[in-house]
Amino acid sequence: KTFKTNKPSPLKAIIMFCSRLSILINHQKCLPLSFQKFTFSTNPQTNIKIYTSEIHDPYFNIATEDWIYREQDPNYHSLYLWRNAPTVVIGRNQNPFKECHLQRMEQDGVHLVRRFSGGGAVYHDLGNTNFTFVSAREELKTDRNFKIITDALNDFSVKANVQGRNDLVVDGLKISGSAYNLSMKRALHHGTLMLDVNMDKLGQYLNPSKEKLKSKGVSSVQKRVLNLIEVVRDINHEVLCQSLIKSFARTYNVDNPSVQALNYEELKKVPTLNQCYQKLKNWDWIYGQTPVFNHHLERRFDWGTMDVNINSKDGIITDVEIFSDSLYPQLIESVGNHMKGVTYNGEGMDKVGKLVREDIK
Repeated sequence: KTFKTNKPSPLKAIIMFCSRLSILINHQKCLPLSFQKFTFSTNPQTNIKIYTSEIHDPYFNIATEDWIYREQDPNYHSLYLWRNAPTVVIGRNQNPFKECHLQRMEQDGVHLVRRFSGGGAVYHDLGNTNFTFVSAREELKTDRNFKIITDALNDFSVKANVQGRNDLVVDGLKISGSAYNLSMKRALHHGTLMLDVNMDKLGQYLNPSKEKLKSKGVSSVQKRVLNLIEVVRDINHEVLCQSLIKSFARTYNVDNPSVQALNYEELKKVPTLNQCYQKLKNWDWIYGQTPVFNHHLERRFDWGTMDVNINSKDGIITDVEIFSDSLYPQLIESVGNHMKGVTYNGEGMDKVGKLVREDIK
């Protein structure tokens, strides 16, 4: 004999929980980043550091970015400019088997890198200029960083605007996307600027979810992006970096800023940089976070996609893996950590929601 119950099914419970998580993320007090408008500091004594990379090894460049983020004095405002050989970079919580066409990448010698910050998968090649801003956490002002970039683009008579989840667009087409990483004392804001990216390769290697594309009202990656060279024929990485450096220094009232060029010699000088470099190249970091699943749920929200993969036994969640292009990786990790060991029903999800709320207070 079967009995009716008012308790939601596991699938409905997860959907209900994701809906509650959506409300939680969109609540202003719970956001780990603030996207309000700020009053800019114009203190002429502000210290800045500017770095550029001389090489195109994505593991070195992203390891260097992490080194700047974790070990440089947070009292400095730092700018790091770099570019990679053909590479797909996935977010910290993403599933490479879903986000990328791995067989094509292997055939063509394209690198796969899992970064430490959140956000979605992006394709890099030498037609891409990557920027990184690092500061003390309380000094993170995303609109100031975007203004540095848009002012630099104004040097080329390009009018760019911020749109959606931290994209920069020209005439409604995306030229740049951003992601973030935060600690107690430090903040990192990084992103890409598309100068002359190989669009055919971009479409061959990336596999964005149909639900995400549907939410943006387009049918392919290529249709919603723009190379700046289509607007400014003589733009390139070197001249764009010069304008970004000039705009960055002008923002902090610094004349004639010094620029430090980085290369493989830094691996010999800085042990922690070398350790990070080796970690990024390690199979366990790139692929090892992708177990076999027995229940899968994917749902798109305004703040990102939740791809929840659950193993359960006897009504208890024994293992969970969450992949997401959300810009708040700490929150996604908190959800995953608290789901393990709870009952796979509505009450269990309520408990997880309360624990996550406590984490982000």
